[in-house]
Amino acid sequence: MDKAEASRRVAKLREVIDHHRYLYHVLDRPELSDAALDSLKHELKQLEDRFPDLVTPDSPTQRVGGAALKEFKKVEHRTPMLSLEDVFASGEVEEWKTRIAKVAPEAEKAEFFAELKFDGLAMSLVYEDGVLEHASTRGDGQVGEDVTQNVKTIEAIPLRLKLHGDVAGRIKRQLEKRIERGTLEIRGEVIITKKEFGAINRAQEKAGQTTYANPRNLAAGSVRQLDSSITRSRKLDFHAYGLADDAGQVLHSEEHDILKALGFKTDKKAKIVKNEKELIAFQGAIEREREKFDYEVDGIVAAVNDNALFRRLGVAGKAPRGAIAFKFAPRETTTVVEDIVVQVGRTGALTPVAKLRPVQIGGVTVSRATLHNADEIRRLDVRVGDTVIVGRAGDVIPDIRAVVRELRPRGAREFHMPKRCPVCDAALTQDGKILRCENVKCPARHRETLYHFSSRGVFDIDGLGPKIIDALLDNGLIQDAADFFELREGDVAPLERFGERSAKNLISAIHERRAIGLNRFLLGLGILHVGEETANDLADHFGSLDRIRRVSVEELEEVPNIGSIVAHSIYEWFRNARNTEFLKKLERHVTIENPPRRKKGKLAGKIFVLTGELQTMSREEAKERIRKAGGHASETVSRDTSYVVAGSETGSKYDKAEKLGIPIIDEKRFLKLL
Repeated sequence: MDKAEASRRVAKLREVIDHHRYLYHVLDRPELSDAALDSLKHELKQLEDRFPDLVTPDSPTQRVGGAALKEFKKVEHRTPMLSLEDVFASGEVEEWKTRIAKVAPEAEKAEFFAELKFDGLAMSLVYEDGVLEHASTRGDGQVGEDVTQNVKTIEAIPLRLKLHGDVAGRIKRQLEKRIERGTLEIRGEVIITKKEFGAINRAQEKAGQTTYANPRNLAAGSVRQLDSSITRSRKLDFHAYGLADDAGQVLHSEEHDILKALGFKTDKKAKIVKNEKELIAFQGAIEREREKFDYEVDGIVAAVNDNALFRRLGVAGKAPRGAIAFKFAPRETTTVVEDIVVQVGRTGALTPVAKLRPVQIGGVTVSRATLHNADEIRRLDVRVGDTVIVGRAGDVIPDIRAVVRELRPRGAREFHMPKRCPVCDAALTQDGKILRCENVKCPARHRETLYHFSSRGVFDIDGLGPKIIDALLDNGLIQDAADFFELREGDVAPLERFGERSAKNLISAIHERRAIGLNRFLLGLGILHVGEETANDLADHFGSLDRIRRVSVEELEEVPNIGSIVAHSIYEWFRNARNTEFLKKLERHVTIENPPRRKKGKLAGKIFVLTGELQTMSREEAKERIRKAGGHASETVSRDTSYVVAGSETGSKYDKAEKLGIPIIDEKRFLKLL
């Protein structure tokens, strides 16, 4: 092949490779396999090696990167890369709208362009005559770092601009001119998928190296590698959100059309909203969906859609008046520990609880956080008076994640677990990491047992919450859970805040729960070490309460997931005289429905863990459907887990699944499996 023929082949290869880059990275519609595309790139590389003067800066082969840099050069931005004002609540959005309307009255009726706020690294891409000239980070907004060599390794970023789709005629002519001869600056976000983030952290962990805190840190660190081959290995992505040059666009929404036509990924969720009410609704919808996205999203960006009005609104400080970052309610924040108290649970476990200065986390006011046990208090070195970082994610109760020791006041008080039960003064025993009150008649244990019995996952008695149960106990109307079913309207009506109608409703709700499945009945008994999973396993394995109360320890140990400690706890519970009397009393009022003999369903052998809120059913319904299909619903993620089903506002189970490489599916796919 002579040079002329090679030149034609090289040009064609570049065109085809760039076309398929666009299909794969922008439209997510690949037409060639990775192997086939790699083969084309390999051929191009061989031709360029043979004819070095055919190499150009925009060639796909130049994504490989060059020699490691000693340092990054500084780059002054053509126009400042401004930051945005953060808002967290609908009231703050309305205040922003009022402020901009005072500056420019026409903003009162302005429409907004709303798009996802990707949690990545802001990037400026400058193209000269259609070819990527340099890429730079935001830096301080005025001056950034030149990371061109690294950014060239990101497949989602075109090295040469080309029009792929239709745009308005006036804009098309401007773009064609600038691509042929001129400057175009594109701004966007370098990001990394949650899946890739998880894979990299697993590799780090396996190699005994430090894992990365979050995808944003990993993306930023990857772009700022002095060795671009490391950047290339990280599989970074890029979403464009702005055009810093005039191509005839009148609206910000038109910029997204232009960016897509130029070969960039843009936010598919972005939309025009007519007013602040629609904007608030859009942000709420995105917050509910956020866990389903491939990327971390921490809010939305809203900008006045009319570019001329946007410019008239000007800049306040370092932020444009015409745009805001409307962030999601934080899942982590700081507050002060005002006291530490001990809570006695239904099994006698003593749990230290921090009383906090009330603070908003994830849209909920939090004033208490668990400290789990004495070991955790020592690990955190938390004291009364400390400023702490508190987190709450999805289905996880608030907990203290760290102490800001630099803010510890003089006189911050250390906390020590009590020597005796703080409620009944009984002796305590150490059960692993847990201190336990062994007094079965402890008033605190008794109350917690009653709360548990009526709770949603057990008998689910509507209206019978802790305050009502406290009133019933304090007035001597109940001694144990069986007494709930002996209550009459006349017993309840005289209680404070009760009347004839509310009393009737409560008694009706209690009577509606006289029939219950064996698994939930077992859970309601409050047997030590018997949670939801174990109750289900017992019900499925033995099929009736009569059989369970007659079985030996050895027979209990034959049940999957039940070991010696749990087996002895169950065996001893059913041989305790006090418990036997309670069961007789309860059985006079309750009909226990034995489970049907389980058939081998389509989910047989599959273990599911649910996290977050599902839209089409409650978590209890989802678990029941899994069991009916032959599967197993577990509360904990392990290497044996088949799938983690992620709803909205997921918690630590999602993170653990990612870490272990467990398949995570959304509600839509879960329904298909069912």
